[in-house]
Amino acid sequence: MTITFHAWGTPNGRKISVALEEMELPYTVVPVNIGKDEQFAPGFLRISPNNKIPAIVDSDGPDGQPISVFESGAILLYLGEKTGRFLPKSLRERVPVLEWLMWQMGGFGPMPGQVHHFAALESETDRRYGLKRYSDETRRLYGVLDRRLAQHEFVAGDLSVADFAILGWAWRHERHKVDLAEYPHVKRWYDALFARPGVQRGFAAKLD
Repeated sequence: MTITFHAWGTPNGRKISVALEEMELPYTVVPVNIGKDEQFAPGFLRISPNNKIPAIVDSDGPDGQPISVFESGAILLYLGEKTGRFLPKSLRERVPVLEWLMWQMGGFGPMPGQVHHFAALESETDRRYGLKRYSDETRRLYGVLDRRLAQHEFVAGDLSVADFAILGWAWRHERHKVDLAEYPHVKRWYDALFARPGVQRGFAAKLD
């Protein structure tokens, strides 16, 4: 069975395309053009009540019944549970995966996203305050990640869905005005992930 993947070429979309490729799951992309407000279409609203991409529909869900899942973190956890890959079974090993996945969802996504917003404003007055505020916090988060990766090959020990979640946003580091050379452990991790064929396929997948 094929998973239907409703997406656009954003960091949150790339998290899922990377996970699907790494987990070797067959999928079909349904582009949702957020620039044309297609996320507000009634059909999409039925599977994504928050009108956000990504969302999936798995025709072979639990007990063989179809299921839809929205929110990228929830999708990653669902796919990890479904395949038994990149999500440890033991609670002790799973806790750091959950911690770093929530770290990404709560910080390393919302903060760089604000950088994207303010960087695009034309008015220098409008841009200045917000851009400094969110750029400072974004750089702090890169520092948190760098310190973690100084002691671990991947954020939770073994490669996990948390890495895929964070990579989706680290992929936009240039847009965040961040030079990865300033964060050598992040750069080592980033380069190692992008050397993986599954990650390469995930970022090559046409989502828009």
